[in-house]
Amino acid sequence: MKQLNTKPAEALPGSHFIRHAARAIVTKDQEILLLYTARYDDYTLPGGGVDEGEDMEAALSRELLEETGAKSVTQIKPYGIYEEFQRWHKPEFDNVHIISHCFIVEICGHFTAPQMEAYEQANGMRPVWMPIQDAIAHNRDTLANSDKKGQSVQRELTILENIAKDIMKLNLG
Repeated sequence: MKQLNTKPAEALPGSHFIRHAARAIVTKDQEILLLYTARYDDYTLPGGGVDEGEDMEAALSRELLEETGAKSVTQIKPYGIYEEFQRWHKPEFDNVHIISHCFIVEICGHFTAPQMEAYEQANGMRPVWMPIQDAIAHNRDTLANSDKKGQSVQRELTILENIAKDIMKLNLG
């Protein structure tokens, strides 16, 4: 898989653990499926943490069902990896080393209602289809100007810029 970071991830001081995440790149026509989170005013790829003993593709399908209502995920192809360190607000560790595995996928059939976790609902998360350049512009603005921005906005901006360069141009050509 391609390394998506523009520069290597730098460890933060203190202890950390590794968390693997699976993230989905789903496109249709000239749009991409993203999650908008009102609390952080940003757009992110659907996906999340891989549970202990869970297969990466199973985690990807589970996360897509929970966050977007996608029932049938097919054609899963590796795209790239983004690594980062973030602060961790639990007593056993100071930081988390997140390794995001991004996959290009297709969704077959209809979507059902998302089954988001309580904290996702509380944060105002909802799935949206939109032009990728609109999401990139929005996340750039959030990163530069918002006091609401979360820790993930730089990751998502970098990944979306890679997708726009590598994948979306193929869909538009």
